[in-house]
Formats: sequence, C-alpha cells, structure tokens
Amino acid sequence: VQALRRVVPPAVPTVCFLSGGQTEEEATLNLNAMNSITSLSHPWALTFSYGRALQASALKTWGGKDENLAAASKAFLERAAANQRAAQGKYLGGAGGAEAQASNFQKGYTY
Repeated sequence: VQALRRVVPPAVPTVCFLSGGQTEEEATLNLNAMNSITSLSHPWALTFSYGRALQASALKTWGGKDENLAAASKAFLERAAANQRAAQGKYLGGAGGAEAQASNFQKGYTY
C-alpha cells in the first residue's frame, strides 16, 4: 500500500489485483491484508479482478453436471462474499474449505 501511495495518483478510482496463480484463499487473504492497513490511508479502492481465484472451486464442484449446479452456485457465492469482505478489510478467513486451498498455478500457462 505504501508503494502504491507513492506512484498511483489520487484521481485513480480503483486499483484491482489479479490472483496470479494464488489459491483462492491466499488471494482473498492478501486482498484483506491490504485493506486492513489502517495506518496508511489511500484515496482509491483496493479490490480484485480474479478469474481462477474466484471461480475455480465452483467450476470444480460443477464438473459439467447439471445435478451439481446448486452446489457450484453456493461455492461461487461463498467465494464472492469472501472477496467482498476482503475488499472492505473484514474477511476473517476460512471460506471455501479445502477447495479454496487448492493451487491455481498452471506451469507454462500463457495468455
């Protein structure tokens, strides 16, 4: 946050972070840590733009099967709510259980 304060102009409304191969839980905890810093003010919102770290558990739970839609929706909403709390610095950890701890790193992944 201190480094961002040095270089990001106050006119920038939001700084979004990518998950970059972190587990869902790591990405959420890191976002929460930045938003929990009360000793450094910042004029912009610190939020997320996660792909895999938002939907990996939901996609794995779904598995392409209609009968898993309700469980997959629940997993997605739980992770979305966790990230919403983290964007406010209010996430306590533990959302998503073991699935949220699974690595999202993909060796050799290219965009």
